[in-house]
Amino acid sequence: MIPDNAEDVKLGIYEKAMPGGMGWGERLDTAARAGYRFVEMSVDETDERLARLDWDYAARRRFVEDTAGRDAGVPSMCLSAHRRFPLGSHDPEIRAEARMITRKAVQLALDTGIRTIQLAGYDVYYEDGDEDTRAWFLEGLHDAVDLAGRENVMLAVEIMDRPLMRSILRYLNIYDDFRSPWFKVYPDLGNLSAWGADVCQELRLGIEHIVAIHLKDTHAVRPGFPGKFREVPFGEGCVDFPSAFAVLKELRFSGPFLIEMWTEKSEDPVEEIRRARRWILERMREGGYGASVRRDLRNEG
Repeated sequence: MIPDNAEDVKLGIYEKAMPGGMGWGERLDTAARAGYRFVEMSVDETDERLARLDWDYAARRRFVEDTAGRDAGVPSMCLSAHRRFPLGSHDPEIRAEARMITRKAVQLALDTGIRTIQLAGYDVYYEDGDEDTRAWFLEGLHDAVDLAGRENVMLAVEIMDRPLMRSILRYLNIYDDFRSPWFKVYPDLGNLSAWGADVCQELRLGIEHIVAIHLKDTHAVRPGFPGKFREVPFGEGCVDFPSAFAVLKELRFSGPFLIEMWTEKSEDPVEEIRRARRWILERMREGGYGASVRRDLRNEG
C-alpha cells in the first residue's frame, strides 16, 4: 500500500530473516505487523528455492493471489543461485545452466509482478577466477541485460563480498560496456564498508544508478583477516550508518532499503527483525530522515 506521505522511508526485510515454513500471505502479514513495507524473495543455490524458477502456472497464480492487496509486497528478488551456477564458470555446461537460471528468473518476475532482480557480482564463487571467468561473466551479463530490457525487468548487480564487484566504482567501470537503463546497481553498505571504501563518496558517484540499498553490518577486511560479511549484529561492525544515511538524504534518494539478515532459524525471528528495524530507523533519524522515521517508529504493528 502506498503511504499518503511521499517522503516515507520504504524499508523491507530479506526473506531469510523471516520464520521458516510460512506461506507467502502469512510471511507478508508478519512482515507488515513488524513494520516492514516489503519482503525480498530469495532464489538461492538450494534445490528448494531454485525450484521456484520452475513453478507451474498454478503455483505462479497462487503466489500472485497470496501477495496481492496486502500491506507488504514482494517487489524484488535476490538471485544468488549463481553462486552454485556462475556465469563465469570454466565448465561450459554450468555457464549454460547459469544463463537458463537468469532466463527463468526474468520469466518468474514477469509472471509474478517482481520488478527488480538483484544479481550477484560474482564471475565464479567456488572456483578460482581468472581473465577467462571474468570475460565469460561479462558475456553472460550482456545476454541477461538484453533479455531483461526486452521484458522491462530491472537487473541490479549487488556490491559483493568478493573483489570483482567490491565497489560502486567497479560497477561503473563495467557499466560503460552496457549503457542500458535496465542494468543498475544495488549497493550493500556492509560490503562497501568491509572493503574499506569511502562509502559516502561511493554513494555520490553512483546515485544515478542506485535502485535499492542493502543494510547490514560487517567487520572490515584487514591484513591477516578476510573480513566478516554476514551475521554481524547491528552496531557491532564497521558501518557508519548515520553518515551514509545523511549523504543519501542529501542526494534525495527515495528508493527502498532492505535489511539483510539470516535469522529464519533463530528462536524468535520476528522479535529480531523488529529490533533490527528500530535500530536502523534510529540511525536513519540521526542521518536526517526525520519526520517520516519518527512516524515509522510510532507505527510499528
